[in-house]
Amino acid sequence: MTRPLENRIALITGASRGLGAALAKRFAAEGAHLILIARTVGGLEETDDAVREAGGSATLVQMDLEDNDSIDGLAAPLLERFGKIDIAIGNAAILGRLSPMGQYIPEVWEKVFKTNLLANWRLIRAIDPLLRASDAGRMIFVTDRIDGAEAPYWGPYAASKAALEKMAKTYARETVQSNLRVNLVDPGKMRTALRAQAFPGEDPQSVPAPESKTDIFVELASPACSDTGKLFTL
Repeated sequence: MTRPLENRIALITGASRGLGAALAKRFAAEGAHLILIARTVGGLEETDDAVREAGGSATLVQMDLEDNDSIDGLAAPLLERFGKIDIAIGNAAILGRLSPMGQYIPEVWEKVFKTNLLANWRLIRAIDPLLRASDAGRMIFVTDRIDGAEAPYWGPYAASKAALEKMAKTYARETVQSNLRVNLVDPGKMRTALRAQAFPGEDPQSVPAPESKTDIFVELASPACSDTGKLFTL
């Protein structure tokens, strides 16, 4: 039986753990070759082992997404090696800290926006031609609609995700006449390090594992997907 991502080239940021690692394993099982990006070499190697166990293969890229030059330099070697990218997942994100708005440390605020928003814009800028070179380019951003009772003290994290959503929908409108489709996914509560940082007293076993959230990403990454400019909330 044909797998939906057979022979697709898929780039995933924040791939060393959490949702990024879960998506790498799932995409490998669905037939994709992975380009895995993360800061930690050890975490990347662990994900690579899991990808191999799933019958897949991966190209590992150790990169700090706060380094603009590294992101800008990503396209040339990928173009030389693959000639295109079929799927890109903008998954990497940091919480920063929970703090009242008036007491937030400026350096931490800037770091959150660099990782959660600016790095994703830099990624678009770097790989847009590679996605357009695909017969069915797919860009998926991971967002988080902090709302209601959880909204206070989430300052830059919530603001950066709101800005990411607007940026992604703008990109979707700009590319609607191309083969590229751009969407967002809010996966909801997950058993990740970021959530553990935000809710240190929570029993992690009471929260769904990232592996349970991957179906929608496979659907949106598939060449059969026709949706663009949409937010999917789990």
